[in-house]
Amino acid sequence: MRGAAPLLLAALLACGCASRTEAPILETLGGSAAALTAGRLDALLPADALLLGEQHDAADHQLIERQVISIFASRGLLAAVALEMADAGVSTAALKPGATDEHTRQALNWDERAWPWKAYGPAVMVAVRAGVPVLGANLPRGQMQASMNDAGLDARLPGPALKAQQQAIRIGHCNLLPESRIQPMTRIQIAKDISMAATLAKAMLPGKTVVLLSGGGHADRTLGVPRHLPPAIKAKVVLLQAGSAPSASKKIADFDAVWATPALPETDYCAQLRPALNPPVSRNP
Repeated sequence: MRGAAPLLLAALLACGCASRTEAPILETLGGSAAALTAGRLDALLPADALLLGEQHDAADHQLIERQVISIFASRGLLAAVALEMADAGVSTAALKPGATDEHTRQALNWDERAWPWKAYGPAVMVAVRAGVPVLGANLPRGQMQASMNDAGLDARLPGPALKAQQQAIRIGHCNLLPESRIQPMTRIQIAKDISMAATLAKAMLPGKTVVLLSGGGHADRTLGVPRHLPPAIKAKVVLLQAGSAPSASKKIADFDAVWATPALPETDYCAQLRPALNPPVSRNP
């Protein structure tokens, strides 16, 4: 028995090491940019939820998102990170802080074609390494058709807000959509906002903040996700804006704060969208 004791002790120690919880890996960001973000956050807090509405092609916005997540995590105040960039139902909750980028992408069923990992991965991995769950929040693609046909979604926004959302869909698609598609596309937008709001509500923790990363339209207090949150949830909404001029489709009053970043080079988004919405008609010789 005495000879077996060391073997038993070694086995117990090995078992303990294998099951031991990994310590969080916290990122500490320095520099004036991170200090500016921290000061801006302090002016908004406390909040149960913080919604960051970005411009998807603005790298400065994704950098701010990383800073926000890092600041919350380092203070022990980050409840979860919710993403427009992944579908509701997926999560990194089962991952350990030492998980790789690849494991994280797999856990989130990441769609690289729609959302470049190099843009969003750094912010996501800050939360993963801190041991904080990252949650998909967007409407799953398989539910979009049903949402397009769900007339009940029209009643989820008051009349003026519904009309404003429909107009935002028109403008967002460069007035290229047939009018018959405006209502179905608006219903999808509303369903997406409802899905993100439900994810935020489920992730709440007392004394901590859930952070949502989404496009600016989803963060809009009048039309977007905040409209569908339970009244008891104290949400703060930030519009990340490239350049100083307000977007024609967004009213600054619909956000608690606007954080401006350098303007981006002028891009004709409509020229990029036009071939997809109005493909050339092939003519048989």
